[in-house]
Amino acid sequence: MHDAVVIGAGPNGLVAANILADAGWSVQVLEEQPEPGGAVRHDRGVHPDFVNDLFSSFYPLAAASPVLSALHLEDHGLRWSHAPRVLAHPLSDGRCVVLDRSIDTTADSLEAFAPGDGAAWRRLCALWQTLGPDLLNALFTPFPPVRAGARLARTLRAAGGLRTARSLILPVRRLGEEEFRGEGGRLLLAGNALHADLAPESAGSGGFGWLLSMLGQTYGFPVPVGGSGALTEALIHRLRARGGELRCGERVESIAVRDGRAVGVRTAAGETVPALRAVLADVAVPVLYQDLVGPEHLPAQLMEDLRRFQWDFATFKVDWALDGPVPWQAERACQAGTVHLADGMDELTRFAAQIAMHQVPDRPFALFGQMTTSDPTRSPRGTESAWAYTHVPHDIRGDAGDEGIMGDWGPADRERMADRVERQVERFAPGFRSLIRARRVLTPPTLEALDANLLDGAINGGTTNLHQQLVFRPVPGTGRPETAVPGLFLASAGAHPGGGVHGGPGANAARAALRAHRAPALARAQRLLAGRDRTGRKRPRSAAAASDRPARGEGVDAESIRRPDGAGIRPHSGERHD
Repeated sequence: MHDAVVIGAGPNGLVAANILADAGWSVQVLEEQPEPGGAVRHDRGVHPDFVNDLFSSFYPLAAASPVLSALHLEDHGLRWSHAPRVLAHPLSDGRCVVLDRSIDTTADSLEAFAPGDGAAWRRLCALWQTLGPDLLNALFTPFPPVRAGARLARTLRAAGGLRTARSLILPVRRLGEEEFRGEGGRLLLAGNALHADLAPESAGSGGFGWLLSMLGQTYGFPVPVGGSGALTEALIHRLRARGGELRCGERVESIAVRDGRAVGVRTAAGETVPALRAVLADVAVPVLYQDLVGPEHLPAQLMEDLRRFQWDFATFKVDWALDGPVPWQAERACQAGTVHLADGMDELTRFAAQIAMHQVPDRPFALFGQMTTSDPTRSPRGTESAWAYTHVPHDIRGDAGDEGIMGDWGPADRERMADRVERQVERFAPGFRSLIRARRVLTPPTLEALDANLLDGAINGGTTNLHQQLVFRPVPGTGRPETAVPGLFLASAGAHPGGGVHGGPGANAARAALRAHRAPALARAQRLLAGRDRTGRKRPRSAAAASDRPARGEGVDAESIRRPDGAGIRPHSGERHD
């Protein structure tokens, strides 16, 4: 019997397992796929000479995360690499705005769009330098972030108070209009907001676009050397060095609940894997509650709230092996790791509106990754390992283009949509298609088949919109990793602080499990210490002390050393009772 079973070997599950192992718990991780990593994996499936990331590629949140920093993954083989430029957003007229780790370079790029916009960018950077440390601490602290939140409130007051708070909850279109005269700064903010499912007119998209832009300005958009799976490999190496176990190809079919408490899991192979202290689920929220636990163990209100749970956009992705660098019309895009492809703010709004109307966008906003530019190990010299992804509706009711893509994602839909994405790239890089040596198309169902947490390729574990964040994530009144079933903790991106590779949900779940187990032990220790003097000798029993003694039959100490299934645990030399 292990102290904890972790369902899912994505980054959050592996972070949770590492933190529990650091605390001395025995941990077993069960992963459905034949290989670990969740949405942090790479392969050579496009061409043998090219490394392509299957899902995520750039990790600004990982670089900023105090959770991952504390794990010292560099001691386990992880190395980071950066493109010469962080991000570029070219326009069809040849202009291009660039995000660079040098504030001067970024500001100069914006200044070319409109005089004064460089100074406006510096003001946003100054705000980040004031708010950033406390904001990140609050972001990566379990909700509600009492201490970190109090510090952030004090800092926010000094940085403009309600006026600054108002700016951060603005739609990104409005924030850009208020801060910049030209289109360059507006596009940086809006393109970064659309990394999630935040339309330019969505409340709060301004704050998200500002946050991701500032992360890029400060930390860059780094990539793991050798492929995204190198981050997974480092987490696994660290876990195994501390005695943790990982089993792949083991699909968990249900959570074992006894006397109202999670006591283990049952696999599709019929095996029951017990957990002495906790079960942690790096699993999509609807799957955890509706399939693995079941309504018989959950409050009716929770099941009703799940009907309103909203996924983020579905995703369509294309990977390429290119015979040469991308021929960007705007030369400044050649050195960027990430390139945003939309011809202005109105095109971004049009794209988001078509998704809202359940239409396949005719000019898809694409996030384009130049991986060899970011990490030269990804492909032979003079070539480029590249990808692009765009968003589509989950429920497709029409095609905004004229090709009849209807979302069945069979061979015809797949090829037509891939060609549409390539035409979007060609608008900004004429001659791009002539460089394609090989391509791979990953449709929404394909992405889900590779990682069951990604419904139709939804990459954030649920919408990033304000109505499903903080105390509303994943449903109203939650916001924490504890669930309605004692001993079961939500460790996926469906929990606060949400999507992105930063380990926050996994760390919060692990710490909640540790607190839940330590609380009874702490109470016993306090009672024992209260009965002794400063030399450690027992105090004479008084009437008051006697009145605090548990009544016969309450069994405080006995209950604390019983397994959830009621079987007694016989203490022996070396066994932990913390």
